Amino acid sequence: MGHTDEDKQYRPRMERLSVDKTALEASFNHYLTYFLGRSTGTTPTYAYNALSLTLRDRIMADWRNTSLAQKMPGVRRANYMSLEFLIGRALGNHLLNLDIEPDTRAALESMSFHLEDVIEAEADAGLGNGGLGRLAACFLDSCATLQLPVTGYGIRYQYGMFRQEIINGYQDEEPDHWLRDGQPWEIERPEYSQRIKFGGHTEYRKNDQGQLVAQWVETNDVIAIPYDMPVTGYHNNTVNTLRLWHSTATDEFNLDEFNSGSYTESVGAKNSAENISMVLYPNDTTENGKELRLKQQYFLASASIQDVIRQWEKRFDGAPDYSRFSAENVFQMNDTHPTIAVAELMRILMDEKKMGWNTAWRIVTESLAYTNHTLLPEALEKWPVKLFEELLPRLLDIIYEINSRFLRVVSQRWPGDTDRQSRMSIIEEGPVKHVRMAHLAIAGSFSINGVAALHSELLKKGLFHDFYELWPEKFNNKTNGVTPRRWVAHANPMMTELISSKIGDEWIKDLSQIDKLTPFADLKQTEFRNNWKAVKQANKMRLAKLVKEKCDVDFNTDAMFDVQVKRIHEYKRQLLNVLHVIHLYNQIKKGNTKDWSPRCVLIGGKAAPGYLLAKDIIKLINSVAEVVNSDAEVSDKLKLAFLPNYNVSSMEIIAPGADLSEQISTAGKEASGTGNMKFMMNGALTIGTYDGANIEIMDAVGEDNFFLFGLRENEVEELKPHYNPSDYINHDEDLRDVLNLLRSGHFNSNEPGIFDNIMNTLMNPHDPWMTLADFRSYVDMQQQVSAVWQDQEKWQTMSILNTAKSGFFSTDRTMEEYNNDIWKLETVSG
Repeated sequence: MGHTDEDKQYRPRMERLSVDKTALEASFNHYLTYFLGRSTGTTPTYAYNALSLTLRDRIMADWRNTSLAQKMPGVRRANYMSLEFLIGRALGNHLLNLDIEPDTRAALESMSFHLEDVIEAEADAGLGNGGLGRLAACFLDSCATLQLPVTGYGIRYQYGMFRQEIINGYQDEEPDHWLRDGQPWEIERPEYSQRIKFGGHTEYRKNDQGQLVAQWVETNDVIAIPYDMPVTGYHNNTVNTLRLWHSTATDEFNLDEFNSGSYTESVGAKNSAENISMVLYPNDTTENGKELRLKQQYFLASASIQDVIRQWEKRFDGAPDYSRFSAENVFQMNDTHPTIAVAELMRILMDEKKMGWNTAWRIVTESLAYTNHTLLPEALEKWPVKLFEELLPRLLDIIYEINSRFLRVVSQRWPGDTDRQSRMSIIEEGPVKHVRMAHLAIAGSFSINGVAALHSELLKKGLFHDFYELWPEKFNNKTNGVTPRRWVAHANPMMTELISSKIGDEWIKDLSQIDKLTPFADLKQTEFRNNWKAVKQANKMRLAKLVKEKCDVDFNTDAMFDVQVKRIHEYKRQLLNVLHVIHLYNQIKKGNTKDWSPRCVLIGGKAAPGYLLAKDIIKLINSVAEVVNSDAEVSDKLKLAFLPNYNVSSMEIIAPGADLSEQISTAGKEASGTGNMKFMMNGALTIGTYDGANIEIMDAVGEDNFFLFGLRENEVEELKPHYNPSDYINHDEDLRDVLNLLRSGHFNSNEPGIFDNIMNTLMNPHDPWMTLADFRSYVDMQQQVSAVWQDQEKWQTMSILNTAKSGFFSTDRTMEEYNNDIWKLETVSG
């Protein structure tokens, strides 16, 4: 079988457009005037669209050339499937990567526009929620910078997660219509649309060879339309692709229904289909929510796999050689959400490509890799078999067959061990049978990785111990990272300039070089240290302005900025943080303020719509803030604010301005964390438990530059059978005072009883987060934090060292490890 070079033959390389000030100004005016119909006196929103289209033109040649090079015969490509890509704003990031910010700024100023105002007009892309999605975005950035041929696959959510507003202290969820003003970075590719099946049933018939073959028939299909967004590499002319799928109906309008007067029914199929890509993470506490979430996951996996196969088959002249498929394609499944891909790839290979089981299974198990992001059993998705029967009957047939063959392997390895077979089965038996998606992923993947050293070890010792004993060679660790381009060079330009003035700017694309900053932590480096302090102060002023605008709370920039921003969840223990705030408040009211360190506490994050206790915690934070901030005796010593609608753009202001990074999850519960890395890179000090990537951060910077507290993972497990919250309360006066204030209604005098659920959780001996068990250790370590804060020279030394020792936590390093150990790609330049 021969390959074709169709793309290269018929589509020559594109030449890049000029990026000087004159050319940028001309293009900007063209788009503003002739495409958008506006004048130079228009709003920043139109200016943003015109500038984005101007830059997109400059990206296009490299984008097309990179795509052609990656499609050349023999090039092995990776496909990163994720339900989330929290990419934030794109304009500033592209300016940085293209290295054209000065000329762009000058071009805009000549037309009376300010670059900062134009950048601010861009909406954050609503394609993710928390660390999982931001990690995926950082991964794509690093892959483009490293020139690895990697395509991201996700869903183009019309409304994203939700826009969080705070009303009377409670979270209120509003639609986040991030596409309302258009999306100039995306290009619709309807010619590459894919058909996705749902419902129907499986029929079996004999083929010409007398073999029984399956057909999935009488399905209710939807169409997946791809929208492509460019992912620019840093200063290297490489542009990778993020392909996002939009769902629509096969027949958008039923004229017969309309003519008969059934107006609603006439567009019913269209509305039902479009629901799939409407909202990120529908509330799955309802049956309809579960059905929609499973639809989303299959929609992503099926569309993406079909697209990869389509592109790959174009390489061949005539029938494609599927013996080469796994040599030229690898799929990375980002967490459990896309793991239905195991069964879907089997379905396509058997039902559509007419392969036998063994041949198809070999291709699947050589092509798929699985990243696990959680140690929480409840987060490892399980879907009711009944739901699979209704939505994906053919996939369920295949899963049952995979499970049957897999359990034969288990029984051969451990004859007669029926308990082990039950634990490892992809099908969970019981009154309601479930499909265990993580088990399906492990059975069908050649690589399973955790995302921090402790996390990977706990997977092998705990959640996936049986699988590790069966296939130890499959398991590996890939500690997460973040991209220094977005989180330092873009988010903290003043610090970037200061660092580069001393060690050069190569650290931006090789963060291991940031270690050259270490000597500048010396007390003798007076000029550098004064500049470091000035940069931090300027960043704190920027953050204080954000807090004032969003929370109407005044933060004193001479106080310690103590920050915890992340998804609201019990295991992340925002509750422990607010208990400490109450403790500080109580100490002030008692007059225990000798050698006091003023502190401004900022908490932000969204609670899942169906997570009622997380919403109660948000209300508690806001209720405590109201009391603390309105008390004149307290407010010059302590402030508390809850930042609504925390997102990537706000984090770009928060990370550079933070002094203290709160990473206080229950040990053994946080897989990795990436916020901890962003804060570290920007010179914040960490207070944290021995959990996730905190461990590796502490190893990198040294225990003397890290505030460690709390139980360790093994101690948490040992304490579980004996945990009694009353023991901690009885032996700790400070804790009693805090809980008495909560119980008395001091923070909710007009809303009695609203924090009863929180109190019950704290007092529950089965509380898996053991918040009260760590209270004393946390409070004591926070006292040490306050003591160090008073020694500003020491604090500054620790701050510089945190940045200097952050080199390991670049996603460039993470991606190199993925590539060396799992993907095995060769670099491709456009």
